[in-house]
Amino acid sequence: MLWSLIKVILFVVIIAALTLGAGSLMESDGGIRGALFGWEFNLGPLQSVIAMVVLVTAVWLFLKLLGLVVAFLRFLNGDETAISRWFDRNRERKGFQALADGLMALASGEGRVAMQKAARAERFLRRPELTNLITAQAAEMSGDRKKAEEVYKRLLEDERTRFVGVRGIMKQKLGEGDTDMALKLAEKAFALKPRHEETQDVLLRLQAESADWTGARKTLGAKLKHGALPRDVHRRRDAVLAISEASDVVAEGKTVEAREAAIEANRLSPDLIPAAVMAARGYIEQGKPRYATRVIKKAWEAAPHPDLAAAFAEIAPDETPTARIKRFGALTALKPDHAETKMLLAELQIAAEDFPAARKAMGDLATEDPTARSLTIMAAIERGEGADDAVVRGWLARALTASRGPQWVCGACQNIHGAWAPVCSNCGGFDTMAWRVPAEGEVAMPGSAEMLPLLVGQPEATETEIAEVAVEAEVVESPVEGLAAEVAAEAEPGPVPEVVEDDAPAKAS
Repeated sequence: MLWSLIKVILFVVIIAALTLGAGSLMESDGGIRGALFGWEFNLGPLQSVIAMVVLVTAVWLFLKLLGLVVAFLRFLNGDETAISRWFDRNRERKGFQALADGLMALASGEGRVAMQKAARAERFLRRPELTNLITAQAAEMSGDRKKAEEVYKRLLEDERTRFVGVRGIMKQKLGEGDTDMALKLAEKAFALKPRHEETQDVLLRLQAESADWTGARKTLGAKLKHGALPRDVHRRRDAVLAISEASDVVAEGKTVEAREAAIEANRLSPDLIPAAVMAARGYIEQGKPRYATRVIKKAWEAAPHPDLAAAFAEIAPDETPTARIKRFGALTALKPDHAETKMLLAELQIAAEDFPAARKAMGDLATEDPTARSLTIMAAIERGEGADDAVVRGWLARALTASRGPQWVCGACQNIHGAWAPVCSNCGGFDTMAWRVPAEGEVAMPGSAEMLPLLVGQPEATETEIAEVAVEAEVVESPVEGLAAEVAAEAEPGPVPEVVEDDAPAKAS
């Protein structure tokens, strides 16, 4: 400490002397005159500058030699490491300078330069736990994955850097698409540092992708325990994992376990539609219709959905259309102005062959918010009321270019899915599905598609577009059988199929 203070003072004194000397030199006309031990000398301006440089160099060498002499004296006094420490300080200074230069090169994107600086720092410092990190990242930046993996494996040998090595190799395996090995490495990294949030997220995603729902729930619990996840988000995602676990149990034929898992998932997140549907069907199998009704009503109040209506219909599958309309009143009264409620009521009325009531139930939904489903429902109502074939085909033609309405959309990549899934099949996002209208809601069609209503028939301008025929691509169960098939034949003005009477209870699609 004292020696450092002395060096600082000497440095300040030298700088001050040089400053004063430079000022005097600028003011003098003939340079510097001096006498030493009887010798008189005159120095011009250039000679004076050279003399000052030589003086500074001499002082620097003097300080270095003085430090070495002090270290030697300490060695003579019994400090056996004094001289080696003096040399080590010089090496460390050079090493840390090279390390700093390597970090700067790494931040600047100069991978090759960073590797060179890291190699230089290693020669001086012999601290592989520091230099190997820069070398590995610089190698990855330069595209030398083999070199990077080799360095990460060296990091595994030191307990202090083992986690960094495992994480580095894990990220490489993820980049290569080797998810099986990446999952094992993520589990190892999680065991080394269970509080590391990035490792938790990677492990959770890989476990979800591999359908390891039990392991994923444990990882999710660890995120909650270590404060990396809010409690409400944990409940929601735990419910997603529970319903996924229940689906696997159903596939294995273990109905009792499936019911319990579905009921647990619904308890964790009552507004999760797939959980509510599976829990309701579990209660139906147990002969508990009141519990099933309560589960569906609670989910419907949060977000009306066709699957909820279908599960509600399964509570009493053999009831008449009139009785079904009456029973569904408890459900439709919760969200009377919602589009899904209006289409559900219209479908029920169509099943009862009360087409004016179906039109009234739909209101102005088909004109204010037209979708393929609502427009096809309108075609069913027109057919049921005996409208001209051209009018029916006109509604179907409009349905071709209309929005499909709400669908299961991934919030991360906007990919559309036909059914809910815990993991997006496109981007691998976990719990990103939402029932909403996609950003690209309209179907891309050629410009000539706008002429279809003129070619095959135009619906009457004063009539509201109503009714609930499910145009979900596969199933249409209503008194007007086969209307969806006419979409493919909109340009063929042939005979229209007759209305098929169907007393079977309608299922919400």
